Amino acid sequence: MIVCPQCQHADSKVLDTRSSGPGIRRRRSCLHCEHRFTTFERLERRLPLVVKKDGSREPFEREKIREGLGLACRKRPVAAAALEAAATRIEQDLADDHTEVASQVIGHAVLRELKRLDKVAYLRFASVYLEIGSPEDFHALLQPLLEGEVSS
Repeated sequence: MIVCPQCQHADSKVLDTRSSGPGIRRRRSCLHCEHRFTTFERLERRLPLVVKKDGSREPFEREKIREGLGLACRKRPVAAAALEAAATRIEQDLADDHTEVASQVIGHAVLRELKRLDKVAYLRFASVYLEIGSPEDFHALLQPLLEGEVSS
């Protein structure tokens, strides 16, 4: 149910509808106070269950992906739209191919996206996700990135 953010009335009329990336943007007007507001709608997909390391299962939550990407990219020159697009790609890949997915598969998908978006964000996420415990381990993670920069 969509309620007016101004007066909390439940009835509104749609003034305009447009495609907006993976969803629909609707411009609305409240039938009670005539306040205009915008809603965004996304197609609801059947998302997989996430199988955790301990074997427990929980519903997939896009917001967790978005938060992980955002935390890794904090104070980095990565646009919010790029993070949303990355989260959408991960969600679409998982929804299309799985009924259950191991948390490690999701972690590696986040790593792939971060490697493409920002190398420092990739290193931040990878150092925690891959449980880097020593300078040698961190160097081994960093080395392929350094070699890729030299050959580019």
